[in-house]
Amino acid sequence: MENIKNEYVSRLKNIFILAVACFLTLQTGIISISKSGEAQAQTVRVGMSWIPNVEYAGVWMAMEKGYFTNEGLNIKHFPGGPNAPKPPVTLSAGKIDIGYGSWYSFLDAVSRGNDFVLIAATFAVSPLGILSLGDNPITKPSDIIGKKILTQGATERKAIEATLILNNLPNNWKAVPAGYSPEPLLNKQGDGYTAFGTNQAVALELKGLKRGKDFHFVSFADLGYRDMGSTIFTTRKYLNSNRQTVLKFLRALTMGWIENAKDPKIAANLAVKKYGADLGLNPKQQLRQNEIQIEMMKDPNNPKQKYLVIDPSTISGPLYATARATGRKNLPQVSKLADASLMQEVYRTLK
Repeated sequence: MENIKNEYVSRLKNIFILAVACFLTLQTGIISISKSGEAQAQTVRVGMSWIPNVEYAGVWMAMEKGYFTNEGLNIKHFPGGPNAPKPPVTLSAGKIDIGYGSWYSFLDAVSRGNDFVLIAATFAVSPLGILSLGDNPITKPSDIIGKKILTQGATERKAIEATLILNNLPNNWKAVPAGYSPEPLLNKQGDGYTAFGTNQAVALELKGLKRGKDFHFVSFADLGYRDMGSTIFTTRKYLNSNRQTVLKFLRALTMGWIENAKDPKIAANLAVKKYGADLGLNPKQQLRQNEIQIEMMKDPNNPKQKYLVIDPSTISGPLYATARATGRKNLPQVSKLADASLMQEVYRTLK
């Protein structure tokens, strides 16, 4: 009888040990599954062409609202700026997956042999233009003739020269080197100043100057020089291998921009207090910039066009005409340069 009892106790011990082992295995499995689930979030490295201010309002909103997370993406962003490497360079080197940049930085990168694909455009028109004072306005192409224009570099000079070519006007003006502050214009060191309508023009407003009275701003788009702002691109290799990831990124980003348009103050505050907290950004300037740039996301010739959409006919038409006026030749077929189907698919799948 004692032997039976001992055997029974022994079996109970074995069952208990087995139960504990199964429990621990199950717990390990649960933890493993949980960790595996977390690991499934795919990291997308995004290179920005400028400082992390409200220009990237759609990104900040998508991050804060969890739109990227809901798509299974982990966004790692690399801010740009005057001293940061340019996204076309870091993309070519394989250090980022998706890059931001000007239309011409993208186009020139492709002309140098990079197999990049345009996947979206933040601003249907570029915010670059010319500032002038109220008593000496530059508001149409012919006003440039004979004027001294404060310019930051080759890009701005080419924009003025191409504007004159597009309007069949002589290249009769003088470039005066300048920085990124409009102070030289206020000191009347030039008749005009190349500037961004979302930046230096807003800075003048914050000084108390009245737009249309104390100063004028005209975009190069309004002068006949078409451009896009803050284009988004990737490599063809990455797109072919990660098309669904790119679609998820664009879908979350689109939702972020749609949300931003509802209340521009939110992303402006995020730029000032979180993503660009160490930059000393001006809250009023960031809010005003956001209000202006929301309007610049719409194509003036196609106001019904949705956010971030790229239109092949606009590229082959006015954008390529402007590119040729800047001296760029042998432009590739648009179908080899851009994939407009991505944003079309995004809007088909948006709830």
